[in-house]
Amino acid sequence: MVANYLIGLREGLEAALVVSILVAYLVRTERRHLLPALWAGVGAAVAASLAFGALLTFGPQGLSFEAQEAIGGTLSIVAVGLITWMIFWMARTARHLKSDLQHRLDDAVAAGRRAVVVMALLAVGREGLETALFLWAGAQATRGGAGDATPLLGAVLGLLTAVLLGWALYRGAVHVDLRRFFAWTGLFLVLVAAGVLSYGVHDLQEARILPGLHDLAFDVSAAVPPSSWYGTLLKGVLNFSPATTWLEAAAWLAFAVPTLVLFVRTTWGGPARPPAPPAAAPAPAAAPAPAAG
Repeated sequence: MVANYLIGLREGLEAALVVSILVAYLVRTERRHLLPALWAGVGAAVAASLAFGALLTFGPQGLSFEAQEAIGGTLSIVAVGLITWMIFWMARTARHLKSDLQHRLDDAVAAGRRAVVVMALLAVGREGLETALFLWAGAQATRGGAGDATPLLGAVLGLLTAVLLGWALYRGAVHVDLRRFFAWTGLFLVLVAAGVLSYGVHDLQEARILPGLHDLAFDVSAAVPPSSWYGTLLKGVLNFSPATTWLEAAAWLAFAVPTLVLFVRTTWGGPARPPAPPAAAPAPAAAPAPAAG
């Protein structure tokens, strides 16, 4: 539940920030008459995201077990790729997000009301589709059995928190260091994504697409029972599986280690360089020698 809450909070806040920036810009530039077009695009994006989430959830139910696992594993890996790209994209462009959105909105306004609808649909819809896919993949990786609504509850609570926080930021009621927020949540989401990737590999093994389903790297189920509170916590936060195959472990390490190193370097940069020594002041010119009398 914790991981899905964080996914919903972070991804939902990105979408809420996009909407608040667009609304505030129209209000500030005295173009309130375009707000209905903007909200129509936002509503269409939300509807498309919900429909995509429903398709992911209910679409494969009539298929065989192997086919469901194959689809689930493939989509989990796709979700990891998308969320990784989004984490690095936000780390690089967060400081320019506001100006980029405003320029795109200006171009849409110049093209007409329909262009504003399409611009809002694309800007919010991209966030929504990525959020739906990763929430679905995260819920699959942390599910506790048939009928377990805990992952969905965590995601919904995260999205509601994001909406409230986005509204409070728009009203100026709270101030959040968004750069630090996205940096630390991005760091945690790399670990969550590594767990989703490992789970996707496990799905592909159960679908008999990848080998090694019974070749375990470790099995600590006796020390960390999946039904225990700490087993549930590890599963919910980091997608930890007490019985992990060699291929799952290799995928987790191959993704988590280089991605974490690259993300830390991208977000916080390398060690600070020592300041350059001040340039030596030029020597004063020698006084001219007195002329011989």
